[in-house]
Amino acid sequence: MAGETTVLAGAIVLGVLYWAGWCWREGGGLPGLLVKTGSTALLAVFAYLAGGPWLLVAGLALSSAGDAFLAVDKPGEDKWLKPGMAAFFLAHVAYVALFWGLPQADRSLLNFAAQLALVLSGVVFVRWLAPRLGAMRYPVFAYTAIILVMGAAALRLQPQYVLVTLGAVMFVASDMILSLQLFARPEGAPKRMLPSLSVWGLYFFGQALIAWGAAYPFAGVE
Repeated sequence: MAGETTVLAGAIVLGVLYWAGWCWREGGGLPGLLVKTGSTALLAVFAYLAGGPWLLVAGLALSSAGDAFLAVDKPGEDKWLKPGMAAFFLAHVAYVALFWGLPQADRSLLNFAAQLALVLSGVVFVRWLAPRLGAMRYPVFAYTAIILVMGAAALRLQPQYVLVTLGAVMFVASDMILSLQLFARPEGAPKRMLPSLSVWGLYFFGQALIAWGAAYPFAGVE
Protein backbone atom coordinates (compact mmCIF):
# COMPACT_ATOMS: atom_id res chain seq x y z
CA MET A 1 0.00 0.00 0.00
CA ALA A 2 2.99 2.30 0.45
CA GLY A 3 3.41 2.79 -3.29
CA GLU A 4 -0.14 3.93 -3.99
CA THR A 5 -0.16 6.11 -0.86
CA THR A 6 2.97 7.89 -2.10
CA VAL A 7 1.36 8.44 -5.49
CA LEU A 8 -1.79 9.82 -3.85
CA ALA A 9 0.32 12.17 -1.73
CA GLY A 10 2.05 13.38 -4.90
CA ALA A 11 -1.30 13.99 -6.55
CA ILE A 12 -2.50 16.03 -3.58
CA VAL A 13 0.70 18.08 -3.52
CA LEU A 14 0.29 18.92 -7.22
CA GLY A 15 -3.42 19.63 -6.75
CA VAL A 16 -2.73 22.05 -3.92
CA LEU A 17 0.10 23.69 -5.89
CA TYR A 18 -2.22 24.28 -8.84
CA TRP A 19 -4.94 25.58 -6.51
CA ALA A 20 -2.56 28.05 -4.84
CA GLY A 21 -0.46 29.13 -7.80
CA TRP A 22 -2.31 28.78 -11.09
CA CYS A 23 -6.06 28.10 -11.07
CA TRP A 24 -7.03 31.72 -10.44
CA ARG A 25 -4.71 33.16 -13.10
CA GLU A 26 -5.27 33.63 -16.82
CA GLY A 27 -3.18 31.02 -18.58
CA GLY A 28 -0.38 29.27 -16.75
CA GLY A 29 1.94 28.14 -19.49
CA LEU A 30 3.65 24.78 -19.56
CA PRO A 31 4.31 24.63 -15.78
CA GLY A 32 0.63 25.15 -15.00
CA LEU A 33 -0.43 22.58 -17.59
CA LEU A 34 1.98 19.97 -16.21
CA VAL A 35 0.96 20.55 -12.59
CA LYS A 36 -2.75 20.54 -13.42
CA THR A 37 -2.81 17.43 -15.58
CA GLY A 38 -0.21 15.69 -13.42
CA SER A 39 -2.41 15.95 -10.35
CA THR A 40 -5.35 14.10 -11.88
CA ALA A 41 -3.09 11.72 -13.84
CA LEU A 42 -1.54 10.65 -10.54
CA LEU A 43 -5.03 10.03 -9.15
CA ALA A 44 -5.56 7.60 -12.03
CA VAL A 45 -2.22 5.93 -11.25
CA PHE A 46 -3.21 5.71 -7.58
CA ALA A 47 -6.52 4.05 -8.47
CA TYR A 48 -4.70 1.53 -10.65
CA LEU A 49 -2.07 0.69 -8.02
CA ALA A 50 -4.76 0.43 -5.34
CA GLY A 51 -6.59 -2.18 -7.40
CA GLY A 52 -9.57 0.07 -8.03
CA PRO A 53 -12.17 -0.82 -10.68
CA TRP A 54 -10.99 -0.21 -14.24
CA LEU A 55 -13.90 2.19 -14.80
CA LEU A 56 -12.54 4.32 -11.95
CA VAL A 57 -9.11 4.39 -13.57
CA ALA A 58 -10.69 5.23 -16.93
CA GLY A 59 -12.78 8.06 -15.47
CA LEU A 60 -9.76 9.63 -13.79
CA ALA A 61 -7.55 9.22 -16.88
CA LEU A 62 -10.19 10.79 -19.14
CA SER A 63 -10.58 13.64 -16.65
CA SER A 64 -6.84 14.23 -16.82
CA ALA A 65 -7.10 14.41 -20.61
CA GLY A 66 -9.92 16.93 -20.23
CA ASP A 67 -7.76 18.99 -17.89
CA ALA A 68 -5.00 18.98 -20.51
CA PHE A 69 -7.33 20.19 -23.27
CA LEU A 70 -8.71 23.03 -21.13
CA ALA A 71 -5.24 24.04 -19.95
CA VAL A 72 -3.93 24.35 -23.52
CA ASP A 73 -6.28 27.20 -24.43
CA LYS A 74 -4.83 30.67 -24.15
CA PRO A 75 -6.86 33.43 -22.40
CA GLY A 76 -9.82 34.42 -24.58
CA GLU A 77 -9.66 31.25 -26.70
CA ASP A 78 -11.94 28.24 -26.56
CA LYS A 79 -10.80 26.06 -29.47
CA TRP A 80 -9.96 23.20 -27.09
CA LEU A 81 -13.16 23.59 -25.05
CA LYS A 82 -15.18 21.03 -27.05
CA PRO A 83 -12.45 18.34 -26.95
CA GLY A 84 -12.11 19.00 -23.21
CA MET A 85 -15.86 18.66 -22.70
CA ALA A 86 -15.85 15.46 -24.78
CA ALA A 87 -13.14 13.95 -22.56
CA PHE A 88 -15.07 14.86 -19.42
CA PHE A 89 -18.29 13.56 -20.99
CA LEU A 90 -16.62 10.17 -21.48
CA ALA A 91 -15.24 10.36 -17.93
CA HIS A 92 -18.79 10.78 -16.62
CA VAL A 93 -19.98 7.86 -18.77
CA ALA A 94 -17.30 5.74 -17.07
CA TYR A 95 -18.40 7.00 -13.64
CA VAL A 96 -22.07 6.29 -14.37
CA ALA A 97 -21.21 2.71 -15.37
CA LEU A 98 -18.99 2.41 -12.27
CA PHE A 99 -21.62 3.71 -9.85
CA TRP A 100 -24.37 1.53 -11.31
CA GLY A 101 -22.13 -1.48 -10.79
CA LEU A 102 -21.43 -0.68 -7.12
CA PRO A 103 -23.81 -1.80 -4.32
CA GLN A 104 -26.95 0.33 -4.30
CA ALA A 105 -28.80 1.54 -1.22
CA ASP A 106 -32.46 0.65 -0.78
CA ARG A 107 -34.74 3.20 -2.42
CA SER A 108 -36.07 5.68 0.15
CA LEU A 109 -38.06 8.89 0.05
CA LEU A 110 -35.02 10.87 1.21
CA ASN A 111 -32.87 9.31 -1.47
CA PHE A 112 -35.45 10.02 -4.17
CA ALA A 113 -35.87 13.61 -2.94
CA ALA A 114 -32.09 14.18 -3.10
CA GLN A 115 -31.93 12.85 -6.65
CA LEU A 116 -34.94 14.91 -7.71
CA ALA A 117 -33.49 18.08 -6.15
CA LEU A 118 -30.18 17.54 -7.94
CA VAL A 119 -31.74 16.96 -11.34
CA LEU A 120 -34.29 19.77 -11.09
CA SER A 121 -31.71 22.28 -9.91
CA GLY A 122 -29.43 21.28 -12.79
CA VAL A 123 -32.23 21.62 -15.35
CA VAL A 124 -33.28 25.03 -14.00
CA PHE A 125 -29.67 26.20 -13.96
CA VAL A 126 -28.89 25.17 -17.54
CA ARG A 127 -32.22 26.62 -18.73
CA TRP A 128 -31.22 29.95 -17.16
CA LEU A 129 -27.77 29.71 -18.74
CA ALA A 130 -29.06 28.70 -22.21
CA PRO A 131 -29.34 32.21 -23.74
CA ARG A 132 -25.63 32.78 -23.02
CA LEU A 133 -24.37 29.54 -24.59
CA GLY A 134 -24.48 30.42 -28.29
CA ALA A 135 -22.88 27.68 -30.42
CA MET A 136 -22.10 25.69 -27.26
CA ARG A 137 -25.79 25.24 -26.47
CA TYR A 138 -26.18 21.58 -27.44
CA PRO A 139 -22.76 20.39 -26.21
CA VAL A 140 -23.53 21.99 -22.83
CA PHE A 141 -27.00 20.38 -22.76
CA ALA A 142 -25.48 16.95 -23.45
CA TYR A 143 -22.76 17.46 -20.86
CA THR A 144 -25.26 18.65 -18.27
CA ALA A 145 -27.41 15.57 -18.84
CA ILE A 146 -24.55 13.12 -18.29
CA ILE A 147 -23.17 14.86 -15.20
CA LEU A 148 -26.64 14.96 -13.62
CA VAL A 149 -27.05 11.23 -14.31
CA MET A 150 -23.62 10.70 -12.73
CA GLY A 151 -24.60 12.69 -9.64
CA ALA A 152 -27.96 10.92 -9.32
CA ALA A 153 -26.25 7.53 -9.63
CA ALA A 154 -23.78 8.47 -6.88
CA LEU A 155 -26.66 9.40 -4.56
CA ARG A 156 -27.93 5.79 -4.76
CA LEU A 157 -24.72 4.22 -3.44
CA GLN A 158 -24.64 2.37 -0.13
CA PRO A 159 -23.21 4.22 2.90
CA GLN A 160 -19.76 2.61 2.65
CA TYR A 161 -19.32 4.66 -0.53
CA VAL A 162 -20.20 7.97 1.12
CA LEU A 163 -16.87 9.49 0.03
CA VAL A 164 -17.70 8.65 -3.59
CA THR A 165 -21.11 10.30 -3.22
CA LEU A 166 -19.60 13.39 -1.64
CA GLY A 167 -16.92 13.60 -4.33
CA ALA A 168 -19.49 13.30 -7.12
CA VAL A 169 -21.62 16.09 -5.65
CA MET A 170 -18.51 18.27 -5.35
CA PHE A 171 -17.74 17.54 -9.02
CA VAL A 172 -21.24 18.68 -10.05
CA ALA A 173 -20.91 21.86 -7.96
CA SER A 174 -17.52 22.60 -9.50
CA ASP A 175 -18.90 22.33 -13.04
CA MET A 176 -21.81 24.63 -12.23
CA ILE A 177 -19.42 27.33 -11.01
CA LEU A 178 -17.13 26.73 -14.00
CA SER A 179 -20.02 27.17 -16.42
CA LEU A 180 -20.65 30.59 -14.89
CA GLN A 181 -16.99 31.43 -15.41
CA LEU A 182 -17.09 30.29 -19.03
CA PHE A 183 -20.46 31.54 -20.22
CA ALA A 184 -21.87 34.15 -17.82
CA ARG A 185 -18.73 36.23 -17.24
CA PRO A 186 -18.77 39.50 -19.22
CA GLU A 187 -16.59 39.31 -22.33
CA GLY A 188 -13.06 40.50 -21.60
CA ALA A 189 -13.56 40.41 -17.83
CA PRO A 190 -10.67 38.81 -15.89
CA LYS A 191 -11.07 35.60 -13.95
CA ARG A 192 -12.22 36.18 -10.40
CA MET A 193 -10.09 34.59 -7.74
CA LEU A 194 -12.71 33.15 -5.37
CA PRO A 195 -14.78 31.32 -8.02
CA SER A 196 -11.59 29.98 -9.61
CA LEU A 197 -10.35 28.66 -6.28
CA SER A 198 -13.76 27.11 -5.65
CA VAL A 199 -13.87 25.41 -9.06
CA TRP A 200 -10.50 23.72 -8.69
CA GLY A 201 -10.85 22.92 -4.99
CA LEU A 202 -14.24 21.24 -5.45
CA TYR A 203 -13.16 19.47 -8.63
CA PHE A 204 -9.79 18.12 -7.56
CA PHE A 205 -10.70 17.07 -4.04
CA GLY A 206 -13.99 15.69 -5.34
CA GLN A 207 -12.00 13.51 -7.73
CA ALA A 208 -9.65 12.50 -4.91
CA LEU A 209 -12.63 11.44 -2.77
CA ILE A 210 -14.07 9.42 -5.65
CA ALA A 211 -10.70 7.72 -6.18
CA TRP A 212 -10.16 6.89 -2.51
CA GLY A 213 -13.77 6.00 -1.76
CA ALA A 214 -14.13 3.64 -4.72
CA ALA A 215 -10.76 1.98 -4.08
CA TYR A 216 -11.19 1.70 -0.30
CA PRO A 217 -14.90 1.68 0.69
CA PHE A 218 -15.63 1.79 4.40
CA ALA A 219 -15.86 -1.74 5.78
CA GLY A 220 -18.79 -2.81 7.92
CA VAL A 221 -20.97 0.19 7.04
CA GLU A 222 -24.48 -0.65 5.90
